[in-house]
Amino acid sequence: MDNSLPPADELVLVDRELAQLDARRSQLLARRAWLIQVLYPPVAAAPLHPRTPLADSTPRSAQNVLLTLGGTLLTIAAVAFTLVSWGSMGIGGRAAVLAVVTGAALAAPVALLRKGLLSTAESVAALGLVLTVLDAYALHRVALPETDGLGYTAVASAVLAGAWTAYGSVLSRLRIPRPVAVVAAQLPLPLGVLAAGGGPTALAWAALVTAAADAAVVLWTRPAAVRITAGAAATVLGGWSLLTGGWLSLASPWSGAALLLTGAAITLYASWRAPAVATAASAISGLALLTATGGLLHAALPTDWSVPGYVLCALALTSVWRLGGAAAPVSAGGEPGTGSGPAATADTRSGAAGTGSGAVASDRGRGWLPRGIRLGLAGAGAGVAGLGVAWALPPAVVGLLGPVARTTEVWSGEHAANALGSYPATAALVLVAAVAALAVVPRLWARCGALALAWALLTALPVSLDLPYAATLALQLLTAAAALWVAVRPGPLTRGLRAVDASVGHPGARATAKADGAREAGLEGPAAPQGFGPATPWPAWAPSPRVRAAEPGTVLGWTAYVGGLASAVSAVALALDVRAATFAALGVLLALLAGVAVLGTDARRVVSATGAVLAATGLVFAVAAAAGFEDRWTALALLLVPAATAAIGSRAPRPVALAVEVTGGAVGLLALGIAASRPAYLALALALGGVIAAATAVRPERRRFASWTAAVLFLLATWVRLAVWDVTTPEAYTLPVTVPALTVGFLRRRRDPGASSWTAYGPGLAVTLLPSLAAAWTDPEWVRPLALGVAALAVTLLGARFRLQALLVLGGAVLALDGLHELAPYVVQVVGALPRWLPPALAGLVLLTVGATYEQRLRDARRLRERLARMR
Repeated sequence: MDNSLPPADELVLVDRELAQLDARRSQLLARRAWLIQVLYPPVAAAPLHPRTPLADSTPRSAQNVLLTLGGTLLTIAAVAFTLVSWGSMGIGGRAAVLAVVTGAALAAPVALLRKGLLSTAESVAALGLVLTVLDAYALHRVALPETDGLGYTAVASAVLAGAWTAYGSVLSRLRIPRPVAVVAAQLPLPLGVLAAGGGPTALAWAALVTAAADAAVVLWTRPAAVRITAGAAATVLGGWSLLTGGWLSLASPWSGAALLLTGAAITLYASWRAPAVATAASAISGLALLTATGGLLHAALPTDWSVPGYVLCALALTSVWRLGGAAAPVSAGGEPGTGSGPAATADTRSGAAGTGSGAVASDRGRGWLPRGIRLGLAGAGAGVAGLGVAWALPPAVVGLLGPVARTTEVWSGEHAANALGSYPATAALVLVAAVAALAVVPRLWARCGALALAWALLTALPVSLDLPYAATLALQLLTAAAALWVAVRPGPLTRGLRAVDASVGHPGARATAKADGAREAGLEGPAAPQGFGPATPWPAWAPSPRVRAAEPGTVLGWTAYVGGLASAVSAVALALDVRAATFAALGVLLALLAGVAVLGTDARRVVSATGAVLAATGLVFAVAAAAGFEDRWTALALLLVPAATAAIGSRAPRPVALAVEVTGGAVGLLALGIAASRPAYLALALALGGVIAAATAVRPERRRFASWTAAVLFLLATWVRLAVWDVTTPEAYTLPVTVPALTVGFLRRRRDPGASSWTAYGPGLAVTLLPSLAAAWTDPEWVRPLALGVAALAVTLLGARFRLQALLVLGGAVLALDGLHELAPYVVQVVGALPRWLPPALAGLVLLTVGATYEQRLRDARRLRERLARMR
């Protein structure tokens, strides 16, 4: 029974369903739009206002330009009148003109300020100030011509500074008079000293007193322009006076010391009153204090003790940092005493908020000195101490690199001269003081610095004390031994230290650490969605990988290890002067590096194992040289090193074993290079290397690489031996390769019948067949071509019998080419005997035959290709 609707009825039904779907879709779209408006209310757009055209300049800027130009022109006119047109008027007229113009210029701003014309008042007041300077000049020219110019200028600048200060105080809305008064106040004392004939010391004192007055203005005045001007003037004059004091500390120590100490006291008081600049100002104060005390010591001590005196004073100054009283609490994410937690943040904010006593009190409550002052003083001391350490390092550099840059023959018994014979021996004392100062600081960087400087001290002692050769070598070896021991056992140096997080300073890492801390404390709120989009804040989805903490023992161990290796290399270079010293140094270093390879950790074991192999190689070279071995015997002796490394590698841990064996292999290559000049001994060395590689192939993890290496070495040894015997037959060189290669291919085919014959047998057959074919084409005899043809026929038949593509193709190709070579002379003779028309006729017949049977030939070619493709 068929229930299907007629086409017309079915079409009506389909149209009705589509209309219902469209109506439902419209309802859903309307509902979706309403939901979007509820969830994301639209933001009211800013009303659009028509943009007004921008003028080339604002009215205020245009007014300022006009006022500036007007004031400048009036100033120029006043100067020209005073200097040029002065003589055309009488004394009364001149006085009247200047008095009237100056009074008017100074009085006009009062009225202008009442009317709110501030810019105009500023311009007129500036003109009035310039006129007062011209009045002072005119007074000197007319009334006091015999007065000394410098003295009069000093008095006039003082009077003008006071007058302008009073004028600016009365008209406080004017911004120009008081900063200009500060500038004028810089001149009286220095010019007065110059007028009185004072020297550099008096002039520096005058500048220092003026700078102190400027500092007082900065501390106790309110207008920003006045404080900025006074601060700049105090910086310039104070810096110049301190530089002069530094020069005087060397030329006249007591005069310079008094000047520098006074300047240091003033600067230190300024840093105490102004926490915002406490660090920089106290650093300058510390430098002045060190320069003063160092200058006194320089005058009292011998020349060689000058730098140690400065360094001791600097180290004493760095101890000011510990005057902070009780240790600061360990804040989250900070170290003890560094103030890197919330307290430090509050302290920084209080210091930046102002220069009042509240900020000082908040910082002073945690110690006797504010943190900024302690930081500046300690920084100054550390800087000077660092310069002293840099001065003391050249003996260490010479002690380390001097033996490497040798100028004498090996085992000559001669020693290089001391390149720093006249360098002060007190450089060692500087390093001792620096080591002692850093050793008491419980920080990882301080321990590393102390360790590095202690190593530098031991390296520099032979140069500083001009020790004899034996003592120098012994001290170098002891330094290397001590450093390597610390590299293996750094525990005693890590007491009081804790792990240093390498992610300190990385915002993402700090955020991760805080989140982890909250999670561990159970204070974490509900998990925030980790969405990704434009509105997602950066820290929510930015990657912040956790960085592993650097253990103090690891850092200290690597620091000592680098120094130990450097001392070891320097000791070996130094020991090359004497034969017995060479054996002693290499033996000691072999024992030390072997001990580190056994007792050490991480990459230090690998590097030490490599160094031990190199030391053993050096011993072999030394023994060969001492015994008078020729190069060939030295090469054979060097093979003892890879043999020993192969034996050690079987028992050592994997990273150490690999490093030892690779280094031993490199030594073996060196031995082969040395033996290359004597082919017979080269063949023997290659064979011995093959034996070592074959013995290594017994180990399962080295079997693949070592077995192939042994095969290659044996093959090379065979070839070299054949070359020594003047064997020129190519088969003698190729058959030793073909037979093992075919054996390996046969075994692989037995294990994997699906393996390609080209992979299994192709390389072995090609190694012999192709060179023999090339030799047969140039061989005038018949024996080689016949033997090659028989061998190629046998290979071809085997390929056809066992359906092996490589054998069939290679054997057939070689057989065809060999037969072509043998038949070529006869073909040439036959072609020469035939008529000339016969070859074209035969070619035409061949083409006709091929063309007539073209389709059959194509089918035969496809069939042959398919059969070859089915072969392995």
